[in-house]
Amino acid sequence: MKKLKFISLLSLAVALILISCGGNGGKVKSGGGSKNKLGMNGWKTNDPKGWFFTGKQQKPKGWPNMVYVEGGTFTMGLVKDDVMHDWNNTPRRMQVSSFFIGEAEITNADYRSYVTWLKFVFPPSDPSYKNIYNGALPDTLVWNNKLSRNDYAETYFRSPEFDYYPVVGVSWQQASRYCDWLTDRANESELMKQGVINKDYYANDANNQGANAFNLDKYKANDPELESYVNKQRLQQKSGIRTSNARIQAANRNATAGLVTKFRLPTEVEWEYAALGVQKNRNYNAILGKEPEIEKLRGKKGSQKGMYLENFKQGRGDYSGVGGWNNDGSPTTADVRKYPSNDLGIYGMYGNVAEWTADVYRPLIDDEASDFNYYRGNMPQQTARNADGTYKKVDAKDMKFDRLADGREVYKRLPGSYDRNTVADQRNYRDGDFMSSLEAGYGKEADSAATDYSIYNSPKSQFIVDEKGRVILQKDNKNRTTRVSNTVRVVKGGSWLDTSYWLDPGQRRYRDESKSFGWVGFRVAQDAKDGGTKRTKR
Repeated sequence: MKKLKFISLLSLAVALILISCGGNGGKVKSGGGSKNKLGMNGWKTNDPKGWFFTGKQQKPKGWPNMVYVEGGTFTMGLVKDDVMHDWNNTPRRMQVSSFFIGEAEITNADYRSYVTWLKFVFPPSDPSYKNIYNGALPDTLVWNNKLSRNDYAETYFRSPEFDYYPVVGVSWQQASRYCDWLTDRANESELMKQGVINKDYYANDANNQGANAFNLDKYKANDPELESYVNKQRLQQKSGIRTSNARIQAANRNATAGLVTKFRLPTEVEWEYAALGVQKNRNYNAILGKEPEIEKLRGKKGSQKGMYLENFKQGRGDYSGVGGWNNDGSPTTADVRKYPSNDLGIYGMYGNVAEWTADVYRPLIDDEASDFNYYRGNMPQQTARNADGTYKKVDAKDMKFDRLADGREVYKRLPGSYDRNTVADQRNYRDGDFMSSLEAGYGKEADSAATDYSIYNSPKSQFIVDEKGRVILQKDNKNRTTRVSNTVRVVKGGSWLDTSYWLDPGQRRYRDESKSFGWVGFRVAQDAKDGGTKRTKR
């Protein structure tokens, strides 16, 4: 008995010693984040007497016309009968991290500013740049109908009356290039506001001729070409590196501090989550459910009571309602902010134009492989280098292009930007690659012969150039069983040309990334840091 009591007291003493050795380990702490903590090296970060600087932390701030969408979990897909029998949008649980999304679709004015800049910096009169501007222009012929009179082909994109209407006739490839360009121009504008770039930058033609133009690649790499218009003193002040030691400044140069986050197309899951406005459709942590969207689109009071407050096709031969008593009042596209926004303040998610998303289309969404920020289309890239280790810049003579369906070429990267190599193509992963096929059964692994294998027997695009320099699409005469391939992208939302069936955010369809349409536009998105743990009832 005495022995047992002694062992118990000894165990208790050992436990107390272990707890005390942990310093404050036995004390419960409230959490809430780290502020001005001493580093493991014994120094505080950003100590003026030290050698390590992380730069100034930036508060999450949306770019103009962008809406913050707090991430969360939701049910993606349809919750009503699949009358089209597509079976491509069955309900599944997904998690999305926070992001910014465009308040509205990209407008004609937005896109005209892009092609005007290209024409200014890379004039098509210069043979080296002849395809840059022309390849970025929208295809205005998308308005043409063989059995319909329509003058939009001449007026819609260029006329000021349509400045705030959504740009259409833009392929997925062109929309993606616009996002890259917008990233450079937004950061250029922000650095001007900070005084890092001279505000008379555009007054000097030498700064805006071809490859000499500003881009984010050069800025992050501290490219010597920027020395003529970057204020180094102001740059140091903005970076938060408080030391006069030039070697320490160089070692700690964090060119991402104070920059605008990269613009991109929203993923399919982001687009659907933002359209539903889940963070407002709840009581505390209980989502109220998904109702047919058509029931939410009628006005509730005044002269708008009972009227559809969104732009879609009412029925056969009815695009806007009876003259003098119009329903939605728009026979084709409309101003991107004409109709009320959803609960998050985002316009046009239920009509006007359908929208490109970033994703490569597959009939099934593989939520077993990923139920967090789902996205199909990853193609990791790394910056190319020259033999001497310096970054390789794109030269006008060696530019690479994609081919649009109408025969035009659209640039992949502009002259002066840093070239990139694709290190992996994951568009086919687990649905289309060799390992997802019947031939891969019984443990058979992929080999070099299966690198380009695809289980989707889709048509192949081939072009020839005739003696007059015209690009002619060749018909694929082989027997094909599907249009699904690595070059078809998910299109979300309804449009002025669609009936209410397509207004449900869970609906999904696909189109070739090289083609453009008069009913498909796009909006942009950005990554965002997730917020704190603030909770509200709704």
